[in-house]
Amino acid sequence: MIEMLKHLKPYRTKLIFVLVFSLAAILFELYLPTLMADIVDVGIVNQDVPFILRTGALMLFCSFMAIVLMVGVSYFASKVSLGFGRDMRRKIFVHVEHFSLQEYEKFGSASLITRTTNDVKVVQDVINMMQRMMTRAPLMLVGGVLLAVSRDRYLSLIFLAALPVLALVIFVVARKAIPLFSSLQKKTDRLTLILREALTGIRVVRAFNRVDYEKNRFNIANEDFRDTGIKVGKLMAFMFPIMLIIMNFTNIAIVWFGAIRIEQGDMQVGNLLAFIQYAAMILMSLIMLSMAFIMIPRAQVSAKRLNEVLMTKPLIKDPINEEFAEDEAGLIEFNSVIFRYEGAEKPVLEDISFVAKPGETTAIIGSTGAGKSTLLQLIPRFYDVESGSITIDGVNIQNMLQSTLRGKIGYVPQKATLFSGTIAENMRYGNDQAGEGEIREALKTAQALDFVEKREKGMHSKLEQAGSNLSGGQKQRLSIARSLVRKPKIYLFDDSFSALDYQTDRKLRDALKQETASATILIVAQRVNTVKNAEKIIVLNDGKIAGIGTHTELLNDNTIYQEIVASQQNGEVGA
Repeated sequence: MIEMLKHLKPYRTKLIFVLVFSLAAILFELYLPTLMADIVDVGIVNQDVPFILRTGALMLFCSFMAIVLMVGVSYFASKVSLGFGRDMRRKIFVHVEHFSLQEYEKFGSASLITRTTNDVKVVQDVINMMQRMMTRAPLMLVGGVLLAVSRDRYLSLIFLAALPVLALVIFVVARKAIPLFSSLQKKTDRLTLILREALTGIRVVRAFNRVDYEKNRFNIANEDFRDTGIKVGKLMAFMFPIMLIIMNFTNIAIVWFGAIRIEQGDMQVGNLLAFIQYAAMILMSLIMLSMAFIMIPRAQVSAKRLNEVLMTKPLIKDPINEEFAEDEAGLIEFNSVIFRYEGAEKPVLEDISFVAKPGETTAIIGSTGAGKSTLLQLIPRFYDVESGSITIDGVNIQNMLQSTLRGKIGYVPQKATLFSGTIAENMRYGNDQAGEGEIREALKTAQALDFVEKREKGMHSKLEQAGSNLSGGQKQRLSIARSLVRKPKIYLFDDSFSALDYQTDRKLRDALKQETASATILIVAQRVNTVKNAEKIIVLNDGKIAGIGTHTELLNDNTIYQEIVASQQNGEVGA
């Protein structure tokens, strides 16, 4: 939690205002019982009406000032807490955007969403409460005790019995609350994960008639969350009646023993009334502190989760001094590259060496799990190699800024990803300066212009989240068009033609060859028809290169490639 408070430095001035206003408001409030005692002991006893009116007017002024100052406290406290929440969400989002895929996979999208929204909100609310209560309550407690003692030090001994009991209740509840709050946040993550999976995978759920299964899975997580929440609620429900009982018995003791002291002539009625007021302030400040102490454990759990994200350093970093290529043609070279995922015993890719030249298409083919997509993801540095190197135009990609490196690349992922907005806005994701003519040309090359123009508003038609109002082939073609709008030196197609029929696949590849004649093209594909016209085909098997050559060369002397071709021909015959 202390780490989180460091992020409040930009709001130091407002925090000072909160502290000063709180102190001033409390001084006015603490003065009110003294004025009331004077009215009773001086004004009423002596029947001095002018004194009563003057003192009453002063009480009204003090009350008004206390109200105005507390409004100021609320205003500045809200500005600080809401500003903190805004800044923290921005920091987490920006920090996560710099994560490599390894860090992203470590947390998971559901947990990152919960941390950015729910956990930030919890800490924000506690910061707001701390400004209002944690500044007000200690000052009121100290001031109330001092003034109560000044009124009657013997009657103040009652607090020696009440305060330890209150402190014990707060300690016991806080000790039980911390693990429950930690568990509650984890169950929030689980609930978010299940809900997200059910909503994003709704087509699969319905296709396999698993609606009831998903309902049951959600209900189990939901009820688990509810049960933990009820336990927390029971703790709160137990705490406040106990504290009210202690407060009421304290007031009874004060009135009881105060009456005895008045009877003995050791205390005046006004003093007893003032003492009761100070006692109420002391006990109220303790209740405010207890509320803060109950909320702080939950905020500590949330703050810890936020710090875990912020303290996670991306494994992939930019170099201190960037190197630049003399000739930016897009030549890619793999030199004895080895890569393994974190925690894996065996490398996914081993001893990978090849050259992909500008103006040529280099295709990568192999069985499922051979490492084809992983190889492609190493080029834009989604992951870093374990050993060996990857160079572009003779410069190691680790010596380039990530923005510079990725600016050279047009990447089309295996799973087409589109964003909510218009088709044109999605196209400009690759190049925000692209005009409608450029977008139209890219759509035409990607064989997407026909279906785009059939929509009511053409390229200005709206897309739903993740392009859910498009077919798989349409999404793939728009993803390809988006990379074409960028006009990069290097194109990476990660099985980006799998949802296309053979005729569209052929037309698209022919159009691409003309559009990207001078660029370096790497294609990952499962289908032989997609890669057979490539100038170079790399056959991957179990993370190693099993052969490099043209379609004809590999068909003549590469057993693995022959098996792939034979299996696809047999599949087509069978179909």
